[in-house]
Amino acid sequence: MRSRFVVVLLVGLLMPGCTFNFPLFPGPGPLQETQIGGVGKAKVLLIEISGVISSQDGDGLLPAPSLIASVKEQLTRATQDENVKAVVLRINTPGGTVTASDIIHHELKTFKASRKIPIVASIMDVGASGGYYIAAAADTVLAHPSSVTGSIGVIMLTVNARGLLEKVGLEATAVTSGPRKDMGSPFRTMTTEERAIFQGLIDSFYQRFLSVVQEGRPLLQMDQIKKLADGRIYTGDQAKASGLVDEIGYLEDAVELAKKKAGLTEARVVTYKRPGEYSNNVYSKLVAPSPLASLGNLDLMSFVRGGTPQFMYLWMP
Repeated sequence: MRSRFVVVLLVGLLMPGCTFNFPLFPGPGPLQETQIGGVGKAKVLLIEISGVISSQDGDGLLPAPSLIASVKEQLTRATQDENVKAVVLRINTPGGTVTASDIIHHELKTFKASRKIPIVASIMDVGASGGYYIAAAADTVLAHPSSVTGSIGVIMLTVNARGLLEKVGLEATAVTSGPRKDMGSPFRTMTTEERAIFQGLIDSFYQRFLSVVQEGRPLLQMDQIKKLADGRIYTGDQAKASGLVDEIGYLEDAVELAKKKAGLTEARVVTYKRPGEYSNNVYSKLVAPSPLASLGNLDLMSFVRGGTPQFMYLWMP
């Protein structure tokens, strides 16, 4: 039956003037709840935050929503489901843009204010910079024994193509309304004054990061946080010793802790997936490229669109 359908389809495609009204690559469907463990009426929702954090939609033959849109959609659905009694964030990211990281943090805080249920963050391979910024919105943060976290700070990504243009005999000219309008242009060297202006912006974003950490880590004094926030990374054990994370444990430990904080003895662990995606345990889909591998494949120019500098909460070794 299937082979007959394929033959008819091919013949139809080859016939002149023949058109079809259905898309060859349909768009993604709505989220569907998938149970990946546990029993009972109550639910623990598992949300994955992986890859470089940005507002860009996914590339490929099938369109995919951005990480921001995906997290927002999942939280909106969880808000409408009274059986969702706790959330576990499965974090595996070196960070990303300042704004994207801040938006996800904001959405988590809004969700907490609305539902008033516990959120537990579980840092996998990497939960650095923007990844830690997001984790700070959780009530409790767990790190694996081999996790890498920290990298609290800001970096500005830009390029300088002046030397390359000179080699190929090209020159870029900008006509501006003021001397700072093309500040950060990749076609000329940054001046001392311009660097000072950018440093002021970075310092402002850095102070916001410090405030987020202090809010999420109330037992740490600001002086302690500043000493920890020089951009360095930490192992899970080092992060626990310094107070940046609460416990060392595995993803299953995070699920059990979420149940305990919600006052549950039993619960179903669920996740929201698109049609066609497959999950059968808490580690499903984490076989995708690691955040460091995705960073290695990252086209930095996608973040420096048109040469515009981008401010990042990103661990970028």
